[in-house]
Amino acid sequence: MYKKKKAGFLLLGLAVLAAAVLGAGAWISATYTVKTVYVEGNVHYSEEEIKEIVMDGLLGDNSLYLSFKYKNRGVENIPFVDVMDVKVLAPDTIRIVVYEKILTGYIKHMDTYLYFDKDGYVVENSGVRTAGVPQITGLRFDHVVVGEQLPVKDENVFNSILNVTKLLRKYELAAEKIHFNDAGEVTIYFGQVRVALGSDSGALEDKLMLLPELLPTLEGKAGTLQMPGVDVKYTFKPD
Repeated sequence: MYKKKKAGFLLLGLAVLAAAVLGAGAWISATYTVKTVYVEGNVHYSEEEIKEIVMDGLLGDNSLYLSFKYKNRGVENIPFVDVMDVKVLAPDTIRIVVYEKILTGYIKHMDTYLYFDKDGYVVENSGVRTAGVPQITGLRFDHVVVGEQLPVKDENVFNSILNVTKLLRKYELAAEKIHFNDAGEVTIYFGQVRVALGSDSGALEDKLMLLPELLPTLEGKAGTLQMPGVDVKYTFKPD
């Protein structure tokens, strides 16, 4: 009889423990299920893609699990992204801050876009074109390796590319393509309009700062806007 009572108490205790565990699990699941997600800094990836990357796995929607998973470390080894920081704001709310790699431009090889940074290092190849990153043409090289610098003859061209792209951002100009010829002359493409800036890098900003006013006057036209120097009259030659 004593053994039966002991076994009964044991079973009862196990049942209570199991109920407590299940109850605690249900409470944690209900309380820490992520319902609101803020995503900041993403350009190449959509908010939904960022959420899928960060909240992957069985407990990916549980903020308690995410707080342990990403404590003192972010999400790494994602193409186009340096790191993603995950912060739990509340039991049902998290914030994901995306720090994307700084892309200066891309070169196109068949159907692939090869993106490089300010120093000319190829950071990623992709079949997707990233908005806001211009195509760079005129560079001469015989091979491309992701993670290595483009093997051009004159590495100073990367400083020129960076200078042009910085000024384009400064004056809110969305260029589709930037061409550098062997003489160091720069031509920027805005739709059907080409802007020939010559090779005078010292006057580059003086020219580009005029484009926000000049380009709207050329809307719907196709041709080349000649801007060889600041002291020379600018002319537009239709195609």
